[in-house]
Amino acid sequence: MAIGAFVESAQADGGEGYSGRVTPFVVLSCVVAGSGGLLFGYDLGISGGVTSMDSFRKRFFPEVYRQSQAQDTRVSHYCEFNSELLTMFTSSLYVAGLVATFVAASITRRYGRRVSMLIGGTIFVAGSVFGGAAVNVPMLILNRILLGIGLGFTNQSIPLYLSEMAPPRYRGAINNGFELCISLGILFANILNYFVIKITAGWGWRISLSMAALPAAFLTIGVIFLPETPSFIIQRDGDTNKARILLQKLRGTTSVQKELDDLVSASNLSRTTQYPFRNIFKRKYRPQLVVALLIPFFNQVTGINVMNFYAPVMFRTIGLKERASLFSSVVTRLCATFANIIAMMVVDRFGRRKLFLIGGVQMILSQFTVGAILAATFKDSENMDNEYAYLVLITMCVFVAGFAWSWGPLTFLVPAEVCPLEIRSAGQSIVVAVVFLMAFVIGQTFLEVLCSIKSATFFVFGGWICLMTLFVYLFLPETKKLPMEQMEQVWSRHWFWKKIVGEKVEKKQAKSGKTALPSL
Repeated sequence: MAIGAFVESAQADGGEGYSGRVTPFVVLSCVVAGSGGLLFGYDLGISGGVTSMDSFRKRFFPEVYRQSQAQDTRVSHYCEFNSELLTMFTSSLYVAGLVATFVAASITRRYGRRVSMLIGGTIFVAGSVFGGAAVNVPMLILNRILLGIGLGFTNQSIPLYLSEMAPPRYRGAINNGFELCISLGILFANILNYFVIKITAGWGWRISLSMAALPAAFLTIGVIFLPETPSFIIQRDGDTNKARILLQKLRGTTSVQKELDDLVSASNLSRTTQYPFRNIFKRKYRPQLVVALLIPFFNQVTGINVMNFYAPVMFRTIGLKERASLFSSVVTRLCATFANIIAMMVVDRFGRRKLFLIGGVQMILSQFTVGAILAATFKDSENMDNEYAYLVLITMCVFVAGFAWSWGPLTFLVPAEVCPLEIRSAGQSIVVAVVFLMAFVIGQTFLEVLCSIKSATFFVFGGWICLMTLFVYLFLPETKKLPMEQMEQVWSRHWFWKKIVGEKVEKKQAKSGKTALPSL
């Protein structure tokens, strides 16, 4: 689940007329972004790993441990890990993150991006301390809440910081790089879980939970040495001279006047826009509102967070042993990481719609295949044969790869592209809120649903993917390489959305003397 594309996308012309190169300041900002992505990814990967460890469940969730170890044929394998307390441990983070995101938005706007990153990193370090030192369930829940608050701040501020610091023509690559770092964070967590399980004393889970402090500490210390962004300097102080000096340092050139002028214009425009959350509900912004709501919603109902949260638990459920289940999680995440790299290379060549559709078909086939295998070979009280268990693993690798080069990186890129400046902040806030809310719902309900409807769970996920793939095919136009100022024409020439916004756009174009793009 990726937050790194919550950025104000560069113009499609790549910043035509801008001068400069990639300087050490820009590289440093990318490193900070990477540490933030590792932080978020590590947390996604660590919770499912520790909950699959016998020593962890024996200490904090003894009922779940006894249920998973018992040979009682009356208990379905699908229900071995079903526990409200266990799901609360996983999903409480996302409620905290949801609330913290809205608080962070105000702090970031008023006090700057660095302040929010510092707050988020510090709180995340504190949360990891409580996790590593936990002696009871309340300490674990406090750990998750603090981590959620930290992520709410960092996920809100880091992408904005990157978008304002990076040269426009490299902004898209940096966004996808941040998504890649999230995947690497999950991979690192899975590898660590696999090795600490070898500690016979049973305290390996403490290492897994406490190691979250490393990327958070790196982020916090690194931010101290970073400057504030030129955009915020202009917005807060109106000090164009200070912003010019900083831009010259960032770009490695004195020819920054055009970029400075654009920053001043954008700042002036943002000051004239009031109540963006109210404006986004206007009829002329209906397509953007639908995209900001449905794209992140569909992202979460693919079942990807089942892999992020519960991959080791799920592999334990179908009969793999403790270490084998953790190793299987490493394998699936490696597939996702390679797919992320592919997405970085092809997204601007093939376009968003093709990746959405290809990835959707791939995920549909994968989820239906897993459901069919489980329905045919996995019984309530019998372990699955190893051959079928590894066939499920291979199919899930295909699934996560399909997600990682489509809905993973595109979920946040597309809403950022289609929202005009005056509602972009509101649109991105909606995307963040939907992601956190749905992550909580999935995390809280998956084990219960798996226990209740068993293998049909994966057919439900497949059904949702069918619906969202159809949504993309019918209602989402292509947005690759389109200048932001022409993005509204995409809706006016779309077969459906032109009925809602077409007339208004045509009137606006007539006044400005622009020619509309041909109808699709």
